[in-house]
Amino acid sequence: MEVFAEYLGSMNDPQQRERMEHVLSWVGETFPDLVPKIAWNQPMFTDHDTFIIAFSTAKHHLSVAPEKAGIDRFAQQIVQAGYTHTNQLFRIPWKSEVNYELLQEMIQFNLEDKAGCSTFWR
Repeated sequence: MEVFAEYLGSMNDPQQRERMEHVLSWVGETFPDLVPKIAWNQPMFTDHDTFIIAFSTAKHHLSVAPEKAGIDRFAQQIVQAGYTHTNQLFRIPWKSEVNYELLQEMIQFNLEDKAGCSTFWR
C-alpha cells in the first residue's frame, strides 16, 4: 500500500516494520472498500470520510485504535487475547501473535455502527 510507504520506511526495526506492513496489508485486502490514509502521523482506514481504525507503533507494541466504542464493545476479547488496553486503544506486544479475528470483528463493528455517521469521530 503505497500510501503507507513513507511511514513504514521510517520504522527502524525490520521485524516491527514487517509486522506493521502485514497488518496494514491484511486490513486493505480484507476490507478493500476502506480508504487507507495517514493522519495524525499514523496509518488509518476510513469509510465515507469517517474514522474506522488506526495503528501506531511504540517500542514494545503495536497500538490499535478502534475508538472508545470499539474498546468498550470488545474489552473482554482484548484481555482474552492477552492484550492490554486504554479507553482509546489496545496494545499488541511485538512478540505476540496478531488476533486477526478480533481485528476483523472490530472493523466490521465500526463499519456497521458508523454506517450513518456523518462526522469523522463518533
